[in-house]
Amino acid sequence: MKFNYKRTILIGLAFMSICSFWQFYDNEIPKILTYHFGLGETWTGAIMALDNVLALFLLPLFGSLSDKTDSRIGKRMPFILCGTAVSVVLLFTLIYTAHVSGNLALFIAILFLLLVSMGTYRSPAVALMPELTPAADRSRANAIINLMGTLGAVYTLVMIKMLLKSAENEADTNYIPLMISLVIFMVLTVLLLFITIPEKKLMTEVRKDVPDFDGEGEKLGENPAVNVKTDDGQVKEVLSGEVRKSMSFLLISVFLWFTAYNAVTTAFSRYVTEVWDLHNGAYADCLMIATVAAVIAYLPIGSLSMKIGRKLTILMGITLMSLCYIAAALMPQYNPALNFYFAIIGIGWAAINVNSYPMVVEMGRSSVIGKYTGLYYTFSMAAQVFTPIFSGFLLEHVSYRTLFPYAFIFSCLAFVTMMMVKHGDSKPPKKKHILENFDIDD
Repeated sequence: MKFNYKRTILIGLAFMSICSFWQFYDNEIPKILTYHFGLGETWTGAIMALDNVLALFLLPLFGSLSDKTDSRIGKRMPFILCGTAVSVVLLFTLIYTAHVSGNLALFIAILFLLLVSMGTYRSPAVALMPELTPAADRSRANAIINLMGTLGAVYTLVMIKMLLKSAENEADTNYIPLMISLVIFMVLTVLLLFITIPEKKLMTEVRKDVPDFDGEGEKLGENPAVNVKTDDGQVKEVLSGEVRKSMSFLLISVFLWFTAYNAVTTAFSRYVTEVWDLHNGAYADCLMIATVAAVIAYLPIGSLSMKIGRKLTILMGITLMSLCYIAAALMPQYNPALNFYFAIIGIGWAAINVNSYPMVVEMGRSSVIGKYTGLYYTFSMAAQVFTPIFSGFLLEHVSYRTLFPYAFIFSCLAFVTMMMVKHGDSKPPKKKHILENFDIDD
């Protein structure tokens, strides 16, 4: 089956919508909590960590629920539509409450409900890609999905720059125009997704045309699920022992490389001040370079992984990042070469990001894509809850110079566990004629 770029871009609209919200949440909610409601850094940080904590439970739960859903419009689409509808209403209510009321408890209660509503459809939205994409093409498709998510975040950043008017007092900042632009963007992108992607019809077409599905629409992997009887006499599908082992090591790897990378991205702004005595946002250039490098690398990495395999591409990415972490750790003071190291870190992160999620869903049958999507996010979110606390403790009580050795150690551990993964890789069948490599659907 030919790779369909147009369809993949349209599928990515759901992730684009989600990322536009999270960019607003990460950038502006802390400011509202601090300046509108006068919270200190500790309480603001605790509230901001709430989304990661909720994600540990909500993402696998609603991923599994979407697997079991069989509606007229598909398995994932009901969650995407309902979740978006509830979220935009709550977002409107949240910002309105911040402007007309000084009731912090009410604001936090609405924020909690908003985070829950966002958590109900993140896994189904991400699971839509592997469900409608042949296994061999999922790394390339995931690269496009990541690009769509980046565009959603960029949209929010542009709107922040255009619509947030400067005020003498930060507490007087008017967020209503920005909120309206986000609501419109989220609604329009999801409506376009719904109109252009008939999930149930496309799912039938993909499974009919791709040889890795049987007649009942179940994916036939290299190690298909084993049927076992439970105590109550019901038949349940479980992974074979070897596949389960690979899945465990892959999920541990996800936790480890997120632990390494997230420590650097969250603490680097303080690191440059405390260790190199740099001020006035000097850290931003390095992080921006890493982000831009990752975005540029997404599509080439997707193509590379189809030729050499997902696992090898990930191992190369981990190696590049590890070398750059240790090189940065050895710098006694700031050096322009750091920009080059962060560009390599961005490329390495792209190599990991593009391929790790497809490897997870590759190990299961089509009926558990949502569940495995939730598992992937559970381990990545667990790392993002754990690492600010543990790395922060080391920064505060040992030395700020522990940051890059910390990232290096966890990155090396990820390399070791990734070496133990024996399943989830996928390469497309070789073409009989060289011209077939250029076949692309409209």
